[in-house]
Amino acid sequence: MLYDRSQRQGPSGGDKKFGKTVLDDLRRRDFKRTFGRDLKELYHFYLDEDRQARLAAMNRFKRGVFRLAWVLKSLVLKLTPVRRILLLICLILFFYGDFSLLSVSFIILLLILMLELKDKLLALDELEIGRAVQLALLPNRNPSVPGWEIWLFTRPAHDIGGDLVDYLHVGEDRLGVVLGDVAGKGLGAALLMTKLQATLRALAPDSESLPELGARMNWILCRDGLPDRFATLVYLELEPHSGLLHILNAGHIPPIALRGVGVEKLPPVAPLLGILPEATYAEQSIELQPGDLLLIYSDGLTDACNDQGDFFGDERLLGLLPQLQELSAQAAGDRLLAELKRFVGDERRADDLSLVLLKHLG
Repeated sequence: MLYDRSQRQGPSGGDKKFGKTVLDDLRRRDFKRTFGRDLKELYHFYLDEDRQARLAAMNRFKRGVFRLAWVLKSLVLKLTPVRRILLLICLILFFYGDFSLLSVSFIILLLILMLELKDKLLALDELEIGRAVQLALLPNRNPSVPGWEIWLFTRPAHDIGGDLVDYLHVGEDRLGVVLGDVAGKGLGAALLMTKLQATLRALAPDSESLPELGARMNWILCRDGLPDRFATLVYLELEPHSGLLHILNAGHIPPIALRGVGVEKLPPVAPLLGILPEATYAEQSIELQPGDLLLIYSDGLTDACNDQGDFFGDERLLGLLPQLQELSAQAAGDRLLAELKRFVGDERRADDLSLVLLKHLG
């Protein structure tokens, strides 16, 4: 499996000389674009949707004044009590003090920055440990099944993510493949993803049917889960050489089959996991002919945005799929990722992205 490792691995090493680091920064050709993107993210982080809507209705001068005031207020409220008081003192000295007090306000501001950076670096260290654990729990290669090409891919939006892509052997002649998506991102979603993976691996070999497997997983997640945390999942089982797939879809985006006669989207059939303890689940079956391709994906594909705020979307995906029909599973996956990268450009990822592609060879 191919877990995308092109994520930030923490700050630069301490051995790099300060002067060379600054020169490298100045030589960057994307400074303006990166700075603009950071300002945009700052705006959305400190101002909620209600305030953004209220700003849009103001004239230019009033909008500038209120934007600055609301951002500063939000910044102050997000700090710890001691740092909040220090920042207020810094602002008072800057705006109301004389010239001699400017240096004092600068020192206070630098101290706050150092404290916040220290917290961030400590958090990054913890996330790096979590990332290593998550990597160890995920398979490091694609499964090999006679008569099938199977390609798996997952890439978190941040250091760790809430998408699950995995496979497991169920009995002697069946392989289970799963793509799951836990609500949210980051550490909380990653922890629930780990529980989802462990629960599936424990229950799947002993479950008599896929509906039973779905009901048992749902009951456990309802019992042990957190409020407002749920998961969607597509779990399927296949056999060597046979094109018949047995599928459990628990509230996830329906898989799409690419056939010689066109594109077929399976209907949704069951609720998601972790909300309704008494929910019931159903099994779907689909038979792929030699050369047919099945795509399972998370919403990180269709919900990906470019710098104009446009979504990649279902329509764009469905228009691209016929071009993948003659490709191998891996080549089709690489093509999807290339088209997504071309569309998104340098925009930062907003959601975890996972793909599973299965091609029946016959």
